[in-house]
Amino acid sequence: MNETDLLNLTYSSLPEARQAMRSLLQQRSGSESLPQPFYNDPLMFRLDMENIFMKQWLFVGMTCEVPGKGDYMTVDIGQNPVLVVRDRDGEVRAFHNVCRHRGSRLCTSAKGKVANLTCPYHQWTYDLKGNLIYTGDAMGDAFDKSEFGLKPAHCKTAGGFIYICLAEGEAPEIDPYLETLANYMEPYDMENAKVAVESHLDENANWKLVLENNRECYHCAGSHPELLRSLLEWDDTNDPRATPEFKALCERQANAWDAEGIPHQHVEHGLQNRLVRMPLKEGTQVMTMDGKAGSQKTMGRIQNRELGSLRILHLPNSWNHMQSDHAVVFQVLPISAQKTRVITKWLVHKDAVEGKDYDPERLRQVWDATNRQDRTLAEHNQQGVNSVAYQPGPYSETYEFGVINFVNWYSAEVLANSAEGLDETGVSELRVG
Repeated sequence: MNETDLLNLTYSSLPEARQAMRSLLQQRSGSESLPQPFYNDPLMFRLDMENIFMKQWLFVGMTCEVPGKGDYMTVDIGQNPVLVVRDRDGEVRAFHNVCRHRGSRLCTSAKGKVANLTCPYHQWTYDLKGNLIYTGDAMGDAFDKSEFGLKPAHCKTAGGFIYICLAEGEAPEIDPYLETLANYMEPYDMENAKVAVESHLDENANWKLVLENNRECYHCAGSHPELLRSLLEWDDTNDPRATPEFKALCERQANAWDAEGIPHQHVEHGLQNRLVRMPLKEGTQVMTMDGKAGSQKTMGRIQNRELGSLRILHLPNSWNHMQSDHAVVFQVLPISAQKTRVITKWLVHKDAVEGKDYDPERLRQVWDATNRQDRTLAEHNQQGVNSVAYQPGPYSETYEFGVINFVNWYSAEVLANSAEGLDETGVSELRVG
């Protein structure tokens, strides 16, 4: 069955959609965008949640957002509410935010501080390690509370970043990336940072279109005048577009980074994780409208304000820019087949005083504009993809290599994870409409 036949299929169950997804990926060209159902079909979206967001490590926040014992934050991964809390020993833990009594959401606020975790429905209470410690008198003396602790999620931290994984059993290997991340983030001392301001932007576009847009700057010159006041379009001296002037700037910056003990070698862990330290435009300190300081206090032990930007990619849901006096972290959360939430947080040194050391509105101005522009681009992209005229188009290996890497990573992960649920032959019957 060829791709045209597959695109004309109707499927009413996840096994049928799973086999269609696998067949389409096995037949696709690695240098083209995905077939239409991957961007707009509800069953394909459910499979994305199953194959990617329920099995991969996801960025959910920063450790400085839960600085003390009992501080917590909540996040929804599709229909799965998750709770992240710092326990009394200082360890950051993650649990499914679901009471073991009758399934009520346990913590209903986005952030808070508690002595214990108490369900608002019937007051079942858990300690900060997830152990059930109180049910009142309703369950009787024979009830064994030890069997009804909160269900944990995998949770690891490095360099101030918190990652969770909802996979049952073992989670994928992530430690090599986390070791690199901890090393590269050491100069910033993110435990002693704070969120200065954040934004939540809902985009009427599939999460993969949001990621694809982020993974290239082919569109930047025509869409992001504010961002290009400070950002250099390419991030590799091996880029065929890199000019002699850019390479010379990189060499000068490398000498400055070395003098300050700032790690800067390009590091990649497969296609999923990438750390790249690059200069900003010469004479530019950070990503503000005028390129000048966003905060009067630099991050961690950093002295050189013209440090450039440490760009951190973590698929499937995060990209980040670490700068001399503030950091900008991005989190992508799929909501439906054609709706995605993008959360952006600007972080500064914890001792920086709002109104004195930094102005939140000035700090966020460049990326607020860029995020709005990207939302428009992604939504227009979605509208075109939904058309009967859409067919996969070619990527530029020069300008869109990051998109190619993302889609190839996504395709490989789906093919590796989606075999579950097929019959013993690996085939699920497909109905032709």
